[in-house]
Formats: sequence, C-alpha cells, structure tokens
Amino acid sequence: MNDEQLKNELLGIALEAAHRAGELLRDGRPADLGVAATKTSSIDVVTEMDLAAEKLITGFLGERRPEDGLLGEEGADTRGSSGVRWVIDPLDGTVNYLYGLPSWAVSIAAQRDGETLVGVVTIPMRGETFRAVQGAGARLGDRPLACRTAPRLEEALIGTGFGYLTERRAAQGEVVRRLLPKVRDIRRGGSAATDLCDLAAGRFNGYYERGLNPWDFAAGELIAREAGALTGGRPGDPLSGELAVAGAPGVFEPLQRLLEDLGAWHD
Repeated sequence: MNDEQLKNELLGIALEAAHRAGELLRDGRPADLGVAATKTSSIDVVTEMDLAAEKLITGFLGERRPEDGLLGEEGADTRGSSGVRWVIDPLDGTVNYLYGLPSWAVSIAAQRDGETLVGVVTIPMRGETFRAVQGAGARLGDRPLACRTAPRLEEALIGTGFGYLTERRAAQGEVVRRLLPKVRDIRRGGSAATDLCDLAAGRFNGYYERGLNPWDFAAGELIAREAGALTGGRPGDPLSGELAVAGAPGVFEPLQRLLEDLGAWHD
C-alpha cells in the first residue's frame, strides 16, 4: 500500500469512527447526565459519555486496524506494531457537553512516526465535520478551507482556552487582560479542536492556549495547517502542551512574539 492509499484508508476509518461517536454523544446524552470522575481538579470532569465514546472509537479502530497503536484522553494507550498511532479525544469540550452547550467535538487523528497524516473533527450540534489529509488540504464537508488573515494584529479575532488548575487559570487571566487591548477581540469557546477548526474556516484569525494534551490538538492542528495557518509554540519551538499558537500568515508571527513577551508559556 502506497502513502496515498494509506492516507485514504485512514481518512475513511477516522470519518466513520467520528460519525459513530458523534451520533452516540448527540442522541444518547442522558437528561440527568452527571460527572463520572474528575482528573486534574474538581472542574476537570469526565462524564459517562466520554468513556462510552472512547470505548466505541477504540473498539471500531481495533476491528478495522488491530495492529495500530492508540492514545486516548480517557485512558487508551497501546503501542501497536504497524507504525500508525491513533490519537483520540472522544469528547473535546466535556464541560460544554455537561451543561448542554453546543461547542463540543469528537477529534481523531492518525499519525505515523509522530507525523500527523489524517485529522477529523466532527461537531455534531453544528452538523459540521472537518477533515484534512497531509499535503492535500482541509475541508469542511466538501468545501475547501482557507484561513483568514488580518491586516494587523490589532484587527485580529483570537480564540483561546483556559486550564483547570487554579494557579494556571489566574496566570492565563492576566495574559488575557494584557492581550485584549492589542487585538480586535478574544473568544473562549471551550473546545481546542473546535477552535482550531474555526481558525481553518476563517472564523478566527489566530488562536493560542497553554496546557493542551496531544489528543486536544492532533487533528485540529493538521486541519488548521492544511487550511494555510502557521502553527508552533514559543518562538522556534513546535506546538506543544507548553504553548500552542496558530494563526493566519501575518497574524501568527506577531501573536507568537506578543505571547512570548506576555509570558503566556508559564504559570
């Protein structure tokens, strides 16, 4: 199987897995949904539906490609023997989902040797599915995507998110206070995967966040890049949990420099 065939196979599998999980989460949400567990803090929650969606996705992937590795937010972590690893966030935006807000997503990426080949993010309450294949562009449904630039950083709409630890949230709030006068406005949606897709679709000009995990950004980062966005961390570094920055050309560089000056990379 050549690279193109592999990518097409992985894309088809990711689309089907995301669609199935999205239907489960949308149609199976209990009216009395509650918190099943907490992770890093009392506000970093897991619901029974997060767990059910990851079980559905990992079971499906195991049937279709049993030799692949898996890394999932809710505990899936197997190495595999094929060289391909799936990076899964079964429910990105759990707090939104818990409260009945629409901005939550299923995020599935396929990587080989640490390089993301395919990314799929479905946002069921919007009826939107974003996808990207390395080197082949990004799409929303069948529509090709292109990120939207801004003439100056001062005219850019920026997305961001906050962590769950008290000290980190306080530091992030201070960064927002100092950043807000220097941009058009700031939005906090509650789902990193959704924010990166909105950047790809031209709904944001830039995005940044500290404290993400690989499953939060693996699919969305590829979708943003394939739509023409630039991505990274601190100047000269790749995007990581320390700092994730993404933006249209002309916005990314000044935003990255400003975030470095504001100390957005530390608590």
